[in-house]
Amino acid sequence: MKLIIVDDERVARSRLRRLLEKDPDVEIVAECADGPCAIEAVSKESPDLLLLDIQMPGMDGFRVFEELSTENQPLVVFVTAYDEYAIRAFEASALDYLLKPVSPERLEKALDRARKRLALRQISEARHSQPQQSPARFTVRDNDRITIVPMEDLDWIEAAGNYAILHVGAKNHILRQTMSTLENQLPTGSFLRVSRSTILNLRRVKELQSESADKIVAVLGDGQRIPVTRGLREVQKRLSVL
Repeated sequence: MKLIIVDDERVARSRLRRLLEKDPDVEIVAECADGPCAIEAVSKESPDLLLLDIQMPGMDGFRVFEELSTENQPLVVFVTAYDEYAIRAFEASALDYLLKPVSPERLEKALDRARKRLALRQISEARHSQPQQSPARFTVRDNDRITIVPMEDLDWIEAAGNYAILHVGAKNHILRQTMSTLENQLPTGSFLRVSRSTILNLRRVKELQSESADKIVAVLGDGQRIPVTRGLREVQKRLSVL
């Protein structure tokens, strides 16, 4: 299991390294003291797991997590001295949340969870290794009416619980499918999940704008502004080849 330690405190990194060196199944491929270093190391090393501090100068752990590409994103265990971030950490889909000083027993439990999650991921990837044909259109039922929505007509898709809202120009259509299901059905060349609640048709993007230091929006051809909270670098990469 390839792992990266991210913490701005050298003592904290050293303690985690000593604990991890006792586990022959773990390979520490990088140590980082700040967010930009962590993002670069993840891109270079493609680790399985990230032990990520939350309070760091410049870019905190949550911002690092948001900046990581959604493709091949490592599992993340937040490591912090403060317990008030726990709810936010799990809302961000973190694998686990460890409080400093981390005990060997608690760390091993987190590693076991990572091993099980990685095993499940490998099984899922094996089952979906065969290419699947993307649907050319979606069929949306509304009472006694059935609407055909060609996939290329989609501007963006919005999550609504177990449903999805298909945005097509000025019209919206409600589809009984989850975002995860749709994400697997749509072609990765032109569609990308840019946040937990949004899948964007990149062919509709006119430009990317920075509204603040930590807020990016994609502006569509009709002027709609879609927040981009995850995978910003992936959006830029995909747009460059469309």
